Amino acid sequence: MNRRMLLLLSLTCAVGVGNVYFPQAIGPLVATGLGAPPGSAALIVTATQIGYTAGIFLLVPLGDRLPYRPLLVTLLGLTGAGLLAAGCAPALPPLVAASALVGLTTVAAQLVAPLAAGLVGDDHRGAVMGTLLSGSLGGMLLARTFSGTLGERLGWRAPYLAAAAVVLLLAAVLARALPVTAPPSRRPYPALLAEPLRLLRTEPELRRSCLYQATVFGGFSAVWTCVALLLTGPAHGLDARAVGLLALVNAATMLCTPYAGRLVDRRGSDAVNLACLLAVLASAAVLAAGSRGGAPGLAALVTGTLLLDVAMQSGMIANQARVFALRPDARGRLNTAYMTCAYLGGSAGSWLGVRAYGLAGWGAVCALVAALATLALVRHLTPPRRRGTPAGPCGTPQGAPAPGYDAGGRPDAPGSPARPGHGGA
Repeated sequence: MNRRMLLLLSLTCAVGVGNVYFPQAIGPLVATGLGAPPGSAALIVTATQIGYTAGIFLLVPLGDRLPYRPLLVTLLGLTGAGLLAAGCAPALPPLVAASALVGLTTVAAQLVAPLAAGLVGDDHRGAVMGTLLSGSLGGMLLARTFSGTLGERLGWRAPYLAAAAVVLLLAAVLARALPVTAPPSRRPYPALLAEPLRLLRTEPELRRSCLYQATVFGGFSAVWTCVALLLTGPAHGLDARAVGLLALVNAATMLCTPYAGRLVDRRGSDAVNLACLLAVLASAAVLAAGSRGGAPGLAALVTGTLLLDVAMQSGMIANQARVFALRPDARGRLNTAYMTCAYLGGSAGSWLGVRAYGLAGWGAVCALVAALATLALVRHLTPPRRRGTPAGPCGTPQGAPAPGYDAGGRPDAPGSPARPGHGGA
């Protein structure tokens, strides 16, 4: 894969993921513009994430059945139509419906990851996945800056209409630039839909990775859904641009993901997961000081969200390294199971975060983040069962390390028999 193609795929990840996150910065503007209660505007974020979760489950498995180029172009076209509908919505219910459609179809990043994994060798996969994740992270963070700034100047509809133009332009570019690929499977669509559930049942390492990401991403979503309410509330008294600027500061996380990918290759997924879960706990403590307002409160929000973002993204790389190494012939379906669980956790986190904020304020949101991280940490520190473990697919014992990894989650040394099964990230 040449650098130009890698850059284009990273941009596709950024645009696809950015469509999920830019509404987080303009929730108060939407509520004001449509005359809705401030808390109800959070339904837009929740609907987008629920749609995204459904899209991962229903549409990403098609990457193992259909050629990637027409699939990606079609989905981006539908996303552009959904964004146009959202930008023209006359009331909150049509906007929520259009947001769900956008979430359903903007799954490009989840299709690009297995596409790229099949275009590179094992020895370069970690670097490529780290670069793609940097693109996704850039879209996640910079989209908030983009929407907050543009929405404050031109109104809440402007970010939706601008995003629609970008998505449709990208679809036209991909229609010409993507390589022609042959789908790895000819299995019927119902069988592909059932496969992620079967993989969750038979692959304990997949279940473990799903739990880690669902809990951490739930806390992440709770924070970023509610931070707009905190910054625009009486404690800080700022506008929507402040959310965008906060996200812009956190764009520094993009510099960390390539290093995290190399660290996973050297130290293994388990070591990186442990460090990330501890970092999430620390971020919850730092974020709690954000409710004070003023310069100390802003400093706590900047430091806490930056620590949380780095932990969440680095943990994502560690989890995907573990997951993609399990079954090279079913990476699309593995990614479907993994990302569906992750975004179910994110959707639940957004919903719980808004309710926690309404009941007890920002401190309750931080307590929710800490509780979710503790749940994952307890699982991580619990030794796996070794006795009487039934055989998994292809005769591999359930609970055994993934192919290409030893029992500690570290990659096998080069030249070992299991090395061909190793997937970088």
